[in-house]
Amino acid sequence: MGKIWGFVVHVIKGRWFSLLASYLIMVGAGTPLLFGTYSKNIKATLGYDQQTLNLLSFFKDFGSFVGILSGLVAEVTPTWFVLLTGSVMNFCGYFIIWLVVAGRMHKPEVWQMCLYIWIGANSQNFACTGCILPCVVNFPENRGAILGLLKGFVGLSAAILTQMYLAIYGNDSKSLILLIAWLPATLIVVFAYAIRVMKAERHPNELKVLYHFLYVSIALALFLIVITILQKEFDFSHGAYAASTIAICAILFILLLIVTREEWIICNRKDIKAIKPSSELATQQPTITEAEASTEEQEPTLASSSELATQEPTITEAEAITEEQEPTPTKHEDQKEEEKAEKSCFITIFDKPERGASLTAADNLGQIGESLGYPTKTIKIFVSLLSIWNFFGKVFAGFVSETLITKYRTPRPLVMTFCLFLSAIGYLMIAFPFPNSVYIASAITGFTLGAHFSLLFAIVSELFGLKYFSTLSNCGQLVCPLGSYILNVRVTGMLYDDVALKQLHARGLVRSSVEELICLGVPCFRKAFIILSSVALFGGLISLILVMRTRKFYSGDIYKKFRER
Repeated sequence: MGKIWGFVVHVIKGRWFSLLASYLIMVGAGTPLLFGTYSKNIKATLGYDQQTLNLLSFFKDFGSFVGILSGLVAEVTPTWFVLLTGSVMNFCGYFIIWLVVAGRMHKPEVWQMCLYIWIGANSQNFACTGCILPCVVNFPENRGAILGLLKGFVGLSAAILTQMYLAIYGNDSKSLILLIAWLPATLIVVFAYAIRVMKAERHPNELKVLYHFLYVSIALALFLIVITILQKEFDFSHGAYAASTIAICAILFILLLIVTREEWIICNRKDIKAIKPSSELATQQPTITEAEASTEEQEPTLASSSELATQEPTITEAEAITEEQEPTPTKHEDQKEEEKAEKSCFITIFDKPERGASLTAADNLGQIGESLGYPTKTIKIFVSLLSIWNFFGKVFAGFVSETLITKYRTPRPLVMTFCLFLSAIGYLMIAFPFPNSVYIASAITGFTLGAHFSLLFAIVSELFGLKYFSTLSNCGQLVCPLGSYILNVRVTGMLYDDVALKQLHARGLVRSSVEELICLGVPCFRKAFIILSSVALFGGLISLILVMRTRKFYSGDIYKKFRER
């Protein structure tokens, strides 16, 4: 029993379990994507027009993407403190909103509702910052894959939480707000202390194991797609919803088996080294290093055993963060390239305005479905599809862009350009709808929105290093709320209300005669989404500037410095 308990402790303290804990926290970090599901409840309960509702969604986006506070907190506090802060903010923000919508609290002012949803949405930044930074530092040579997987789980979050709320509360979208208040907060409390920065140990099959994580994630995404389609065609009982949730938990349990397997291999490897004489280890160590080097397709580095002995123990946790985060190249040419990249830091601003377009489409899915005559059940399917394809977008951006960099030296921003042009097509499908076009548009919107997440974080880490990654990555998102406010509130909300008022006046009514301002028909969102498509196309053209500016930087081996350690 002592050996079993010792192995359990070894697993919990290992970096693979830390990665798993980060994934599980990410499952609850996609709550802002669910706004399209419960926004109609807020609109109906509080009597908001579309512009006021979109103002609320702007503050949701403002909280989701302005993570400067979480980045600064992460610079001076331990990871567990960052995560627990996010847990408290998540529960407080969404729980108060649920009290309001459920009628258990008096109707607040609009600015108070904006504050509540900002607090709840901003908690996502604390969760993501607390999980992403340690994982990127712990797996520095596969950061693209790590970011793709972590952000991918955020994408699946909305679909997973939807299934759980249907299993627990039934078809009551008000209770969805209660679920997203307590469940993500609970996940953070349970797993917060398992996530921390560790010494990055060489693992010859590290990327292979990450692909195993990817296969399980894809299996989960495909299951969610199948169950979503079945729920569209058939009326599920409460037991059927519970069964689907149990199946989701069973798939997630496979990740624990993978983690246990890898930690068992590591534990056995350490035991073998411990029982061998030191002289035998000294003669074998260069061989192991060369084997691992060949596995990673790098040239073997010759070093004496005394040098290895003096170098290896000096890497402490604190130094691991500092040394592995500083993008200090070993060659003058690499240094010149990074200096050139630093001079162009402000061009990353052009990466983000298009995100406002994607967020506008996601936030208005409920009203888009309503205006085109889709039932409430179908609108939930739109949100689930957006969440699932958000996962595929993040995984695609992480793994595919990583392959393009390592094998073909293709600039990662080029993938962003492709996603922007693709998103423009999705918006046109809403502006000029045809049968089932909203299904396709929600999938495209989710895919491109998810891809931008992974690409932003990866590009920032490559151009500026990891030393101040938590702050810089959150700075890169500052333009998102601005784009959301302009495109969502001032454009989409205003144009929607104008058409709705015209329809109201055509029926001989005035605004004061109805509690909820509703627009029906294709014209409700046509002009707005034509504008969104134009913005996405413009953003794609601008992002080509970043491709050209970083082309020479990505033509080199950007991960060489990590393999030389």
